[in-house]
Amino acid sequence: MSDIYRDNIYRNPDQPTTEFVFDRQVARVFSDMIHRSVPGYSTVINMIGVLAGEYVQSGSVCYDLGCSLGASSLALAQGITAKECRIVAVDNSPEMLEQAGRQTSQLALSTPIEWLCADVLDVQIGNASMVVLNFTLQFIPPHARLQLLTNIRKGLRPQGLLVLSEKITFQDPGQDRLQIEMHHAFKRANGYNDLEISRKRSALEKVLIPETLETHRTRLAEAGFGRTDLWFQCFNFVSLVARP
Repeated sequence: MSDIYRDNIYRNPDQPTTEFVFDRQVARVFSDMIHRSVPGYSTVINMIGVLAGEYVQSGSVCYDLGCSLGASSLALAQGITAKECRIVAVDNSPEMLEQAGRQTSQLALSTPIEWLCADVLDVQIGNASMVVLNFTLQFIPPHARLQLLTNIRKGLRPQGLLVLSEKITFQDPGQDRLQIEMHHAFKRANGYNDLEISRKRSALEKVLIPETLETHRTRLAEAGFGRTDLWFQCFNFVSLVARP
């Protein structure tokens, strides 16, 4: 990816801390932001490509819901070996999609990516063999999360696959505190100072609402998924694979 800029959004203490939004300022630095903020992000992206090569079925559709700059979409496109497939990459931020389209426009991809500016709750899933929710569900209002997962389940082929990556919380307060401390240590090691960490957390407080792993498993079962497996965890970040 090109156009990678350093994330200094929360460095200036004189700038008011407002609620986090995926605007043009965030889109400009998002690639740097997410790699420095989410432990194991590159591994998750790479494995999405590996899973695509194994599980995407010919003549099917893949969905990247909450695609941001399209890292998962690109991993899907590069990993798919099945014929006559397409990828629908959905995000409600025009700024994110504009940059994603620009960054991938010169790439020769055998599986085309369709960029769709929409609310993921309004997208009708159909003929899907793989759906990716990569750190997206945490930004959906909790009361609407089951609706989204049920829509995905109904649109999946019988052998389809959902990849769900999320920041989580823990029922045990001591464990939750430890995981947060380790995550903050990770961010400091990547160049964020304590002020930036604190201000970013305040900006996200009412926007990103994490849940426990048990809550995710229960909701996936309610949505109709027959099996859910945890395949990745680093601190308070996980990725699950769910099957019908």
